[in-house]
Amino acid sequence: MAILAAALVSCSKDAKPDYSFDGSISREVLENYLERSVTQVYFLHDGKPEGYTLPDKEDDIRMLLNIGAKFIGRSIYCWGGESKLNDPHFLNFADSLTTRMHSYDPDMIFQGCLFEYVSADVNNVPVPAWAFEAFGLEPEQRNFCSADMVKRLDPDAPVRWGERGGGVPMVNNMETKLWFYYLAVSYINVGVEALHLGQVELISADDPDRSNYIELLDKIREYAAAHARRHYILLDGHTPKGGFVVDGKSLLDFNSFPLRIKEVSEEPYKGILEVGHSDGIYCRSKGAVSPSGWQADSMPYLVEFDNFGTNGKPGQPNPDDEFIWGYDDITWFSTLSENDRNDWLRYAYDWLHATDSNGHLQMCTMRMITNPALGRGRHAYYANTRSETYPEGYSQEETIKSIWNR
Repeated sequence: MAILAAALVSCSKDAKPDYSFDGSISREVLENYLERSVTQVYFLHDGKPEGYTLPDKEDDIRMLLNIGAKFIGRSIYCWGGESKLNDPHFLNFADSLTTRMHSYDPDMIFQGCLFEYVSADVNNVPVPAWAFEAFGLEPEQRNFCSADMVKRLDPDAPVRWGERGGGVPMVNNMETKLWFYYLAVSYINVGVEALHLGQVELISADDPDRSNYIELLDKIREYAAAHARRHYILLDGHTPKGGFVVDGKSLLDFNSFPLRIKEVSEEPYKGILEVGHSDGIYCRSKGAVSPSGWQADSMPYLVEFDNFGTNGKPGQPNPDDEFIWGYDDITWFSTLSENDRNDWLRYAYDWLHATDSNGHLQMCTMRMITNPALGRGRHAYYANTRSETYPEGYSQEETIKSIWNR
């Protein structure tokens, strides 16, 4: 508790940017949050979610307070295993933890996710009456149906992750809208104030005019206006085309995308950021009117350390794929030495600020990695300072704090 108290004192001494909003959010306040955003996967989960170990929840709390994190990305979600929502403990634990964290820092935002994947396990989750009613439907006593979510307008069109009864939930299907609305309301009710919508272009492949997405997001925003902590919900998604815009209006509060790190093939394991490399979003975020009503010549965005596995050739450069030395972003980052990781964070933060002021680097404090060198099992990167009580830490905590406090 003494360490936690010290973290709270350290956080309180900093000059505070404006984090206030209610019912809408200004660009200034939004970007203040994006400047202090982290990916802290499963933070609001208890136990060992999806088979990954959460080494020490108390140290994670201390670390987030110590660095002054304000936007806690991907803190609660389902990627398969949807029936966990039937267990009251799952959401009750999240509710108790957001309440506790807000007692330390009432400005902190937690993000849930409405991802581009459902498994057959969703068939074990009952559809609540209020979800039907939100869409003007007569309530039924039944469970969600994964087959009705993943079906395509063109039955021959490819569907990713289509094995074992799961796949991409297509937003033009009412079942998908019911499912996403159910998730959004469940997360808002436990103190979540932001939702990541995943690969929005993939989910809306059968919704070219975005009318189904607009209907869904309008209902989520309507619920948030009445029930969210500050009567607003921040929405983002991966936008490979530079935005998710209809008639000059952005459906999202901000864009997000992977870092898309470029290999320097002459220098093993070196990676740089470059405008125009791959499908990176740098200098490509579209202008639009935000959901809060302000006009942007270029919408603000986050770039994150993504995780999507390896290409099977770790340590080998390939300029034609999205991997960095054979790894995804966060796995590559985890293979560097501690000093190199610290230097790369400083480099990336400074490069982004100098290159595109609309962009913000989302620091990674916990995310899964896929490193064959670690052997079998599920592993993760943790930014916590390595110690006897937290030997899993990669020790970027103080570097993140120093970058933000410059």
